[in-house]
Amino acid sequence: MKHKINALIIALLLCLNGVFAQTLKDVFTNSETPVFYLGIDFTQTKLIDDATANEIDIRDRQYDAINDVIVAEPKKYDLAGAFHKSEVDHDLGYVAKKNEKANAEAIKSTNTADFHRFKEDDVAKIVSSYDFSDKSGIGLLFVTEALSKSKKAAAVWVTLLDMKTKKVLMTERMEGSVGRFGGFGFRNYWASPFKDIIDAIEKKKYSEWKSKYGN
Repeated sequence: MKHKINALIIALLLCLNGVFAQTLKDVFTNSETPVFYLGIDFTQTKLIDDATANEIDIRDRQYDAINDVIVAEPKKYDLAGAFHKSEVDHDLGYVAKKNEKANAEAIKSTNTADFHRFKEDDVAKIVSSYDFSDKSGIGLLFVTEALSKSKKAAAVWVTLLDMKTKKVLMTERMEGSVGRFGGFGFRNYWASPFKDIIDAIEKKKYSEWKSKYGN
C-alpha cells in the first residue's frame, strides 16, 4: 500500500511539473513567466584586429568585468525592460566557470571572417556543455561570437534555453555597435555593444519575437 501511495505522489508531481512547465510561447505572452539571466559566454569568442590586447588579462579579468557591469547597472543595461518583465533574476556563476577555462591563446584573431563563423549548431553545442543541474525554467544566455575592433562591433547570439534539458528554444544573431556608448578601458568599450543589443531588443526585436513565437 505504501509503495502505491508513493507511486501516486510521484505521478502527481510529474503531472504538476508538466502543467507548470514554461515554454518559449509563455515568455512572450505571459509577463509573469520568469526569464533567468545567465550572463555572457565568451568561451569561443574571437577578438579581431586588436594586436596589443593582453589575452591572459582578457580571460582572467575582463570577461568577468564585462559580465559584472551588465548586472551592476540594471537601468543602463535594462534586461527586464527588454524582455517585458518586472524583474530578471541572474546568476553569473555558470558563465564564470566556463569563461575562466577559455583557451587564451585562441582569443586574438586577424581574420575578419571570424566575425561570421557561428551557426545555430555551434550555439547549441556551447549550451549543451553547461551544467544547470540545480536549475529549471527559461534561461537567457548571450553567446558571443566575436568582438571586432576594426568593425567596432560585437556579434552575439541572443539565446533562450530550457535549463533543465539544455535545449535551445530560440537563438538569433545580433550585432551591437560600440558607437557613442564606448568608454575607456577594455571593459567599458566592450560592454557598450551589449547595451546596444539590449536596447535593440526592447525597441524592435521583442515585438518581432512575440509575433513569431507567441502565437
